[in-house]
Amino acid sequence: MADLSALFSQMSERFDASAAAGTDAVFQYDISEAGQWSVTVKDSECSVVEGKAEEPTVTLIMDAQTLEEVMSGETDGMQAFMTGRIKAEGDVMLATKLAVLFPVP
Repeated sequence: MADLSALFSQMSERFDASAAAGTDAVFQYDISEAGQWSVTVKDSECSVVEGKAEEPTVTLIMDAQTLEEVMSGETDGMQAFMTGRIKAEGDVMLATKLAVLFPVP
């Protein structure tokens, strides 16, 4: 199984502050067998913490393998969503900004 702490740490490092101008959102990740993480983006700042956010803007539900594949660029996040590997609740359209906010190297 993926080391989720490392994956979310990489996510924080890949954050593109210039792409986040005007964004105020909380992305909740519910990883089926490995817990919850929340990523808060407010303007040009990003914070990643383990645990459940009080009021997420969008919640993304997936398994650790899917998260690892999307984060590495092996799998396109939109394709994973369309095939049911990722489920979303809340502001689903906001989830489409993730690829811009956290580009794959």
